[in-house]
Amino acid sequence: MEPFSPDQSVRHQRHGNGRVVAELGETVVVRFGAGIHQVEAVELTLVRALSDALAARELDDPLQVLTRAQALAIQSANDQWGVFSRSRVTLLPHQLWVCREVTRTWPARWLVADDVGLGKTIEAGLILEPLMASGRVRRVLVLTPARLVPQWRNRLKTMFDIRLQEYAGERDRGPLTFWETADQVVASFHTLRQEKSRKRLLAAEPWDMVMVDEAHHFQSRETDTTLTYDLLRQLEDAGRIGSLILFTGTPHRGKDYGFLALMQLVRPDLFDPERDVQEQLPLLGQAMIRNNKALVTDLNGRKLFKPVETETVDYAYSPAEAAFYRTMSSFILDGRAYALSLTGRQQSARMLLLITLQKLAASSIAAIRRALERRREMLARKAPLPSADLSVENGTTDDERAEAEEQRASEVTVTLMQDEIERLDEILALAAEIEEESKIRRLLDLIEERLEPDEPLLLFTEYKATQALVFETLERRFGKGCVGFINGDERLDIVSNGSPRALTVAREAAAADFNSGRARFLISTEAGGEGIDLQERCAALVHVDLPWNPMRLHQRVGRLHRYGQKRAVRVFLLRNPETVEARIWALLEEKLARIQAALSASMDEAEDISQLVIGMAGDGFFDELFAAAIAGPMKGLKDWFDAETRTFGGQGAVDTVRSLVGNVSRYDFQAASAELPRVDLPALEPFFRNAMRFEGRRVTRSDSGLAVATPEGWRSEVGMRSRYDGLVFDRSLPMERGMINLLGVGHPLADRALAEFGRAEALLGRADELEKPFIVALVEDEVTGTDATVHRVVLGFETTVDGRAAVLRDWEALLRLNAIQTLPENRMPPSDHEIAEVQKLIEQLPETVPTLVLPFRRPKLTPVLALLPGTPQVSINRASQPKMEPDAPRVGN
Repeated sequence: MEPFSPDQSVRHQRHGNGRVVAELGETVVVRFGAGIHQVEAVELTLVRALSDALAARELDDPLQVLTRAQALAIQSANDQWGVFSRSRVTLLPHQLWVCREVTRTWPARWLVADDVGLGKTIEAGLILEPLMASGRVRRVLVLTPARLVPQWRNRLKTMFDIRLQEYAGERDRGPLTFWETADQVVASFHTLRQEKSRKRLLAAEPWDMVMVDEAHHFQSRETDTTLTYDLLRQLEDAGRIGSLILFTGTPHRGKDYGFLALMQLVRPDLFDPERDVQEQLPLLGQAMIRNNKALVTDLNGRKLFKPVETETVDYAYSPAEAAFYRTMSSFILDGRAYALSLTGRQQSARMLLLITLQKLAASSIAAIRRALERRREMLARKAPLPSADLSVENGTTDDERAEAEEQRASEVTVTLMQDEIERLDEILALAAEIEEESKIRRLLDLIEERLEPDEPLLLFTEYKATQALVFETLERRFGKGCVGFINGDERLDIVSNGSPRALTVAREAAAADFNSGRARFLISTEAGGEGIDLQERCAALVHVDLPWNPMRLHQRVGRLHRYGQKRAVRVFLLRNPETVEARIWALLEEKLARIQAALSASMDEAEDISQLVIGMAGDGFFDELFAAAIAGPMKGLKDWFDAETRTFGGQGAVDTVRSLVGNVSRYDFQAASAELPRVDLPALEPFFRNAMRFEGRRVTRSDSGLAVATPEGWRSEVGMRSRYDGLVFDRSLPMERGMINLLGVGHPLADRALAEFGRAEALLGRADELEKPFIVALVEDEVTGTDATVHRVVLGFETTVDGRAAVLRDWEALLRLNAIQTLPENRMPPSDHEIAEVQKLIEQLPETVPTLVLPFRRPKLTPVLALLPGTPQVSINRASQPKMEPDAPRVGN
């Protein structure tokens, strides 16, 4: 046997194709992909290389050469960008960029803090799909709040055909654990808090990828840690996490320690909560991504989002409502005075209850009246006192928190004052005199004066009692069936024509009715503040009440202000300027505007940073502010507000936000535009047709799409059908067609074709459209053992008019290859002139590589195949020769 030489192409039965590094006698050191193995020489077979084909002047089947070149370019572009992933939604540049940035290193460890509405589930699918298709990721665990579990499961299935199994405790009780039978799982934080569930998870096989939604719930404190934080910490310490991606819009919740503890989970080599935060913020670009709506663009650099138009709609109380408001405020003040005379849990329980009553009163008279009626009934019955704990667990969603407040306002029967029943009777008597709430009357005027007839409208309320009031009013005015609702338990108790009735509807069904036009109005509590897309028809939103935490407004508007919205979103805020809550809101808006202006002045491009500033205030800040405001001096309210909020948006917070914004990694069109692939699924069709033609299969087209019989030798593959009909390369594929009809990377037929032709020994061919030779080359990193996810990149090379080598990125090379429509049947060997041209082009290749941004330390370039002009070239000018007519039919028709 002839000895092997360095860089020779070889094949090993187990490791696949590789290139020789060194021969050691009976063994040979070979590089296979990113790994180096020492194998026995007898186990290797030589593989023809382009140099062999050129030396022997052997032409291969031109169709096979072209198809292999297309396959290599497709695989390279998708490995980096996920651009050919099967998704039902149009992929945006910032999403492709996030996929490339996250998967550039391995293991992937990032915190993604994109603004709401930028498509985090799409980004998650884009990250996962190429990694799963390549076999790098097999086991996936998604952790999320309970009510977002169905969203994650549904979206990854419908958008990417990634099928997550939902974890539930009752499924994990047998001797064989759930984790031993499931490789792709979505689980809620809450279901893994029990010790038995956690032990089984920790004992399971490691996860290649763990993704966490709403990751701000996983922050640690200096004095203690949350159960959710402990869950990730234990998984990490047990070596059960390979790659980790955290998603949250508010990574910094006011405490540097908690933020750095979160970042330490992501990159323990970079961050430590015990060290100074300012020293570590410059490292964020290596571990944190944040894209803002103000900066994201399409492929042409045009901004994707129009600014939101916000308008305050004022109303005034009637005399009866004003009397109710004054009496209710007095009740709250007296309750606070009584609570402050107590200590410990007795005081805190009463203060939390009073805050809840104050919130309900700010939402609607109907909401507080219902709570007080139930409370008065329980107090009169002297029912056994339930737990007085109004606190909520960390990780509880906004909607769950609101539901708990609404329920406990009537159930928690700690007394608020000595004569509470008599005081409640007085308040309820005043409420009974109010026949119609001014807020609701103003809402109807707003709809009829400011909206077009039949224009869809999304409305938000914090509490179900207010939601029921608005539902009844709209149905009475605009007709039965025109109103839908979304809330946490998918049930709404209303009074219709004097008779109570209970309505039930799943939130997905309510959203579908609204998006399709079957319902004109949709009223949502905070359950619709995330996980539901409502931008298809609607561009108008009304905040019927104002939640005390401004973050919720941002999340609400995000249901409409997201990609796919064609109009500027109009937002209306209903409020009575005479109430203390409205005055505090106005002062908050003024302060946020000042903070925004101060930060925008120091930014290269202004962006909305209010979400970060609000998030840094912490969970309890706004509750304490609004609760204390009712006791503040109305005449000196601004001075009181300035004193109470001196730490909110203070210099320390502003500096931290500026550092966060300035140091994180982000999509920048100017920097990324040259690299961004300008191709989509339709660019796969020429390859697919060529592959099927080479395999002897005829692709036909009908109104439903393409149809083809699967090549005989492929039918034994797992999941492969014998025939496919209705295949399309269109991401707008209707849901009812099913993902099996969408062709892209991840489809069994496409994956088999890419694998088959990517490893084919097709090296040298001809194409009539070419005037000069076209070379496809692989670039690999000679340094092995790096943390790169992508180990090789495909490039195309051609000769320019001035005789220099021009380089094309993988997606550019694919477009050039797709333009080749005719292939000659003749296999006339390359002329001396053609061989010389190819050799000259190959010699120039290394000079072009440094002009590209490649994820390699020491790039090594290897020419893989070449396409020559269809008519053999000689040293004279080809233009003087008659053009040969091609014998072969057009490829791709």
